[in-house]
Amino acid sequence: MGRPSRALLTRERIARAALQVVDEEGPDGLTMRALAERLGVKAASLYNHVPSKDALVDTVSGLVNDEIDHAPLSDPDWRAGLAGYARGYRAVFLRHPNAVSLLARRRVEADSALRGYDALLALLGRAGLDPADAAEVAAAIDYLVLGSAVETFGAGFTREPAAYRPQYPALADALEGSAARGGGPAGLDDRGFELGLGLLLDGVQRRTA
Repeated sequence: MGRPSRALLTRERIARAALQVVDEEGPDGLTMRALAERLGVKAASLYNHVPSKDALVDTVSGLVNDEIDHAPLSDPDWRAGLAGYARGYRAVFLRHPNAVSLLARRRVEADSALRGYDALLALLGRAGLDPADAAEVAAAIDYLVLGSAVETFGAGFTREPAAYRPQYPALADALEGSAARGGGPAGLDDRGFELGLGLLLDGVQRRTA
């Protein structure tokens, strides 16, 4: 009887396993040794497909970028398109929050990412922004989306609102008001993102006017 076949290593298979490591263990957990153990191979065999840890992170970046839906950026209604893109962009990094610190300060090299930024800037140009303003708005979207993916405002307050009231009455009122709207900390985070997105869209509209 022959040996059971083992799935062949490919660059994509390695990248998907690496993303799973990041999702489960954080960016510090991504080592070639840990990745090889997950794939059931020797670490040396990985280097036939990814020459370095830096190249590995580039492949992970490409996978994450490929999950971002750029279709809304072709919407003739720039406001609806920009909002749909921002929400989809955020959803990707809510699925992969540990990837933010791994990828946020890396060079933008992947073709999918470059096409995405080009489409975003083209939409902002159609909205009436000049190129310099469009670049600033694109940066602001990154700040809003990535910040909201890694930061949870609501979950930072672990006590009941009444416990804050003696020393921090305004905070207690705010937490009680948010609780009345429902959804717990996640609901507050979602509403905060939507508020920030709405303000950003209003700001773009004022600039185009």
